[in-house]
Amino acid sequence: MTVGVREQPRGADSPRPRPGARPGLVGWLTGLAVLAGVGYRLWLLLHAAPPTNSDEATMGLAALHIARGEGFPVWFYGQQYMGALEAYLAAPVFALAGGPSLLGLRLPTLVLYALFLLLAWRLTLRLTGDRWFGLLMVALLALGSDRIVKNQLIAGGGYPEMNAAGAALALLAVDLATGRPGRRPADAGRPGGRTADTGRPGRRLARWGAWGFLAGLMLWVDPLVLPYVAATGAVLLGFCRRELWGAAGALLGAAAVLGAAPLLLHSLLTGRNPLHAVLAASGANASAGWPDRLHGGLVLGPGLGMGFCAPGQCGTWQLWWALALPLLLAIAAATAWRALRIPDPGPAGSAAVGPDAVSPRVVAAARLALVLAAVATLTAYAVSSSAGLTPVESSRYLSCLLISLPALLWPVWTVARHGLRPAATGRRGVGSTLARSVAVVLLAATLGTATHATWRAAETVPATRAAEARHTELVNTLRQLGVRHVRAGYWTCNRLTFASAEQVVCAVVDDTLRPGFDRYPAYRREVDSAAAPAWVAPAGSPLAEVLDERQRVTPGSLDLVTIEGWRIYLPR
Repeated sequence: MTVGVREQPRGADSPRPRPGARPGLVGWLTGLAVLAGVGYRLWLLLHAAPPTNSDEATMGLAALHIARGEGFPVWFYGQQYMGALEAYLAAPVFALAGGPSLLGLRLPTLVLYALFLLLAWRLTLRLTGDRWFGLLMVALLALGSDRIVKNQLIAGGGYPEMNAAGAALALLAVDLATGRPGRRPADAGRPGGRTADTGRPGRRLARWGAWGFLAGLMLWVDPLVLPYVAATGAVLLGFCRRELWGAAGALLGAAAVLGAAPLLLHSLLTGRNPLHAVLAASGANASAGWPDRLHGGLVLGPGLGMGFCAPGQCGTWQLWWALALPLLLAIAAATAWRALRIPDPGPAGSAAVGPDAVSPRVVAAARLALVLAAVATLTAYAVSSSAGLTPVESSRYLSCLLISLPALLWPVWTVARHGLRPAATGRRGVGSTLARSVAVVLLAATLGTATHATWRAAETVPATRAAEARHTELVNTLRQLGVRHVRAGYWTCNRLTFASAEQVVCAVVDDTLRPGFDRYPAYRREVDSAAAPAWVAPAGSPLAEVLDERQRVTPGSLDLVTIEGWRIYLPR
């Protein structure tokens, strides 16, 4: 199939509208798909979905401290990796709104998703020139399974911003490699055509600076996107290496240092290596067998991480993507490599005209870079212990694979629309018809499976909203009781503190009532100094059973207040 894929000229079937022309059918449909994707996620946010947790509340507390000017954290509280960028983005929202809220914390992540959707659409057009394929990509990315919307909307650190940054890095790399000095754009000299980038040094240098800053920023925020930084950087090195020895390289380096400044300064001041913390978090200090790692990384991981599974599980029929993904990676890599080896025909050989004209070799290199970045991401996850120990929750580590989706599906789309390359007789054989049918089925299955997973995720919204209402009642009850300090489990504490805007301060305990992991030690100190902290536990939890047993052993030591879903124990 890789030798028979017809590499259609970019834009051959998608004529570009004249300046000022009204958008055609594909333009309107693409706009509706963008609105649907953003609108669906806004609807989720307004219904307190996806469900929040104490990790997200920790980021919210950091944003609250920044908004008040009480602290400016470098890392996510309680660890030495994963930059607190989301807290800095939410802090102005809290300041303008007059206080913290879950919606205010997530509004920046919604903006980041919308930015990713637009960047992915733009990148798809730059790589293929096919607006109908761009519509397909927008439609796929507008869907959102349980794992996908959690990655995109929960402000738990790193995930919402990685995809937007990765798509931007790829798009900047394509633009810089296409308009490199000494190469005349395809439409230069035509009426309305653009001039060479060498005539706009300010804009070109700004792109170099933007790429460097984003690369450095992602080094601070989350290392999971580094395969895409390296792959798109390789494209720049391959096509612009001479330029990198001059002002462009100096600007890129300075911008990268600026983006990574929080990480670099913290490492210099404390002498700590954030790489050690990253390896520990990935399961390097734990033990998982290779069968478990490979099953979690290569069987469960792709379906969960790329949005083809129901909330928290993958049905057997949904695991087909685990078989399709390696084939798609191989076909996409092979077709991109073949195209890369063809000599650049120069400006006259570029099918696309106008501001979107891109060298075919740059397109091929960019597609190959996206495929290799996906392979590196999948391999790193499959060999980590996290894939074997916590395969469902850790599938979020595959979030960046969505950046590579245009490169993965482009060969399939090409076969679906045009079939395989005709034989020497000029007639398409049975093999071409069969390949076209398989490609159409694959695209339909991809859309259908993602749509089903999105529908299943939407079905959980009423239960999520009801659980959030019960938590709101818990916060109101504690306020009415005059409770200021409590002890609770990890997944209760910071969520409770954030929801009450620190009017209720919580210290973590484990299920044996011993001190647990407090991400913000100041809360522990405040609770320990309080006269009689209360206890809070979810109804039916092991912590609630231990506290109920204490009541039975020492009657009268605790007063019990119950509300739906929660138990509050007040010391006498």
